[in-house]
Parts: sequence; C-alpha cells; structure tokens
Amino acid sequence: MILKEYKINFIEALSSIYDKEEIESFFHIIAEFLHQKKRIDLALEPNFSITKNEVEKWNAIVTELKQEKPIQYILGETEFYGLRFLVNENTLIPRQETEELVDLILSENSKKKIPNSKILDIGTGTGCIAISLAKNLPNAKVYALDVSEKALEIAKQNAEINKVSVEFLQESILETEDLKQEFDIIVSNPPYVRNLEKVEIKKNVLEYEPHLALFVEDTNALLFYRKIAQLAKISLVENGKLYFEINQYLGKETVELLENLAFKNIQLIKDIYGNDRMISCLK
Repeated sequence: MILKEYKINFIEALSSIYDKEEIESFFHIIAEFLHQKKRIDLALEPNFSITKNEVEKWNAIVTELKQEKPIQYILGETEFYGLRFLVNENTLIPRQETEELVDLILSENSKKKIPNSKILDIGTGTGCIAISLAKNLPNAKVYALDVSEKALEIAKQNAEINKVSVEFLQESILETEDLKQEFDIIVSNPPYVRNLEKVEIKKNVLEYEPHLALFVEDTNALLFYRKIAQLAKISLVENGKLYFEINQYLGKETVELLENLAFKNIQLIKDIYGNDRMISCLK
C-alpha cells in the first residue's frame, strides 16, 4: 500500500479527536519511527509503499491514539534537546519548557571554566535534564536523584543510549536531611501542578502520566521547592546556582520563598509562551 494513500485513512480515523496540525505531526513522527523517513523523504518519494505487516503496525498505533494515549508512550521514546530518550508510564514525558530550562543553565554556565564542577538534578525522571547537561558539559560531574526505582531504570538506559556518565541516586528528597556533598549547580523540575488545576490538564496527561511526578496538594504547593531550597542552602558552594522549573501561577510565591531563605540574584524567567516558568538564583 502506498503510504500517501494510507494517510487519508489515518487522518479520517483521528479527525474527531485531534486537530489537523496534531494529526499531521503524529503522521510524520510515526513515519520516521517505523520507516526512518522524514517529511522531506516522503515528499521526494510520493510512491513509498508499506507492507501488510507495516499497515498492521500503523493500525495498532491508531487504535492507541484513539484512546488519547500520548504518542511518546505508544512509541516508547521521544526527543529532548536533540537527544533520544526512552519513556514509559513511570516517567513524565519531557517537555519543551524543560528544554528551555536546560538551555538557560547551559547559556549561563557552559563558557565558565569551573574545574570539576558538580551538578545535581533532583527528581530526574527520564534523566532528560541531567543527561542533556552531561552531554553538553563534558567536564562536569553530574548526579541525578529520584524517588522512583522504575524511573531510574529508564534514566540509566537513557544515559547509556546517549553515551554520558551520570551517577544516579534513589532517594526521597522530602526525607533527605543532607545531600552529603557540595554542588556548583542544583536543578529541579519537581511536582508542581495543584489538584485544583487538574481541570486544565488534558486527558492524555491526566490518564497516562505518573501523578507522583505531577501533582501536589493545593494547601502545600511549594512543598518540594521549600525542601530543595533548604538543602541547597547547605549543599551549594558559595555563589552556587539553584535552578527551578515552576508552576506558572506561583512565580511570585516561589520568589518570596527564595528571598526568605536569603538567596540572591533571583531571576523569574518566562517561557516561550509568556508564562512564568523558570527561576535562577545564587546562594
């Protein structure tokens, strides 16, 4: 069957659930995953055909897309900061906003000559932040911590895939009293979505992504930020940097928390959508 002809059925099957642009994106992601064909390749090969077995694979993916399962979980992988990452139901899907956080850290630190700099990523999930930093800061010693053993299994595989050295630690940050060493940089994208914000969350996130890594109680939304900042006060070197991805609705409150802990040079930074999304500060 010619793939261009199959595309007509693909679009029709999903048009009641997704918009045209998203369906087009799905189509090209799957074509590259199953056939290693990019959009330009298909344009140059309009008669590219697929076998009956390959049609069945496409149909199986369509069935899962109809259930609004994230395409990244269906394929078992995604791209983040130009690198390939495995994902599954035990890990959050890395997002563009988090790429911006990595970009911020690299833009502020990659040109600095810090011999044997040490970086800690708290709540690493897939390892996307830690691995991207290790890939782009080859002289740094990178550590990554998570409470989930299953998430760390995926993160370790991702470090191998991307050929970087990261030391992984299984620990609950809320139960940690001492990080046991000093770091030049501590970064975290902790759970920050309040239960009251669940109404804003799409079904594909709410029903498939791990709630442990997403949600916090409405009455204690800055729980992780407070704990991590308290530990950073002890474990960052002098003038060491703390970076957070934050809840867009709690920028002011997060800044005040850091001010009360005597951090300095606190910067509240917007993402490409104009939402308060990142904070950087100095010990």
